Amino acid sequence: MTDQTQARIGDLVNGSDVLLFMKGTPMFPQCGFSSRAIAILQHLGVEFDSVDVLQDQEVRQGIKQFSDWPTIPQLYVKGEFVGGSDIMMEMYESGELKGLLEEKGIAHAA
Repeated sequence: MTDQTQARIGDLVNGSDVLLFMKGTPMFPQCGFSSRAIAILQHLGVEFDSVDVLQDQEVRQGIKQFSDWPTIPQLYVKGEFVGGSDIMMEMYESGELKGLLEEKGIAHAA
């Protein structure tokens, strides 16, 4: 990954309270895992930003190195890597994801 790509990803991650790197968009997810991640965030009523990695191959490959995580989607909260859709689902089901969002001061609908 180039320094420029790393800097771009860092700016994206630090520029949003909740950021999801995904395949597609929230309105049109392009894989089941991205769709599940969107559904979890929407169910929690969290406002979030997203990055469609299908639109930028440098970001698509670079985010895997940035987080040291091999798959997409990837969720970041306040600049901290949380995990992919499986981890999001486990955390959602246990209530841990809602707790993390509250701990980080992320407003959500109930």
